Amino acid sequence: MGTNRGVVYLGPEHVEVQDIADPKMETPTGRRITHGVILKVVSTNICGSDQHMVRGRTTAPKGMVLGHEITGEVIECGSDVEMIRKGDLVSVPFNVACGRCRCCREGDTGVCLTVNPGRAGGAYGYVDMGGWIGGQAKYVMVPYADFNLLRFADRSMAMERIRDLTMLTDILPTGFHGAVTARVGVGSVVYVAGAGPVGMAAAASARILGAAVVMVGDLNEERLAHARKVGFEAVDLRQHDRLRDMVAQIAGTPEVDSFIDAVGFEAKGYGGNAKPAIVLNQAMEVTRPAGSVGIPGLYVTEDPGGVDDAAKTGNLILRFGQGWARSLEFHTGQTPVLRYNARLMNAILHGRLPIADIVNATVIPLEDAPQGYRDFDSGAAKKFVLDPHGMLAA
Repeated sequence: MGTNRGVVYLGPEHVEVQDIADPKMETPTGRRITHGVILKVVSTNICGSDQHMVRGRTTAPKGMVLGHEITGEVIECGSDVEMIRKGDLVSVPFNVACGRCRCCREGDTGVCLTVNPGRAGGAYGYVDMGGWIGGQAKYVMVPYADFNLLRFADRSMAMERIRDLTMLTDILPTGFHGAVTARVGVGSVVYVAGAGPVGMAAAASARILGAAVVMVGDLNEERLAHARKVGFEAVDLRQHDRLRDMVAQIAGTPEVDSFIDAVGFEAKGYGGNAKPAIVLNQAMEVTRPAGSVGIPGLYVTEDPGGVDDAAKTGNLILRFGQGWARSLEFHTGQTPVLRYNARLMNAILHGRLPIADIVNATVIPLEDAPQGYRDFDSGAAKKFVLDPHGMLAA
């Protein structure tokens, strides 16, 4: 193992690539483990969720190594690892999950009960998610390896599609989860709020699930142009604040069967002003009676940059009575990646889901991560993939 380097959060709008400690077979509290592996990171992505921390919109501590979207090669196995071998190429779900607690045993790995003493659910390199070291680095440790890791059986085939397969760690399963929980099916009329990478993954998922119409709404022209380019109906939210009218213009009806919120708590309304509850209120306005709303977009319990005291503690002004009166179904929370990633891997490997093109995957060196964060924050219609060892450049 060479010198480890990683992307470190140093405060709002400030990340640097620095030398960091080599990964160890231990928990964040220092307890030694034998069920983990050490990975040489092949690819690791910048996520919109990372941007919330970097913008100072969470309580993330300075010095945190970022990154929860990890694909890597196993270079060391703990003595209790039985099904993963040194040399395996694997995808790491962003959820840290034990595989043993009630939630994990029922498939709800996004809210594992044992890996985070502060709350249910753990993740790599993320605030309040248990202190697990992030994977925007050259090397990283993954616990409970037999349970968590998805192995690519054919390494050469996987490397040919690595730009697609790197999306299995988070954004593709998250977008798919949003579509599934919004009850998208054959013939569905679907609205996706947000044309960032998760929104585009949700739109791609809706299409593969059989949707008849997939609309993607955003305020960013570059992202809207990319959505049009890859075959979705773009809804330009800069036009006016009457979403029902814009939906009707495209779909022939002002209502949709399925609504997917891929924006979350940093939402903005017409005119660009911060309105953290606007997407949820729009969902209740345009989703048909007895329709479904999937909410993969992140909502937090603490937002230091919130527009008011209520928003700073995750209290949003919702017109919930409208949603109740319409008998809408809502689904929130962290995506249980293991529920979906093996099937999505097959869809990628067999050419059914060209997700890298749909999210405009853009490979950059690890050392260029700070610029990637700046470009992503400016609204670039790209999904930045970090290449710590130069294995993707070829």
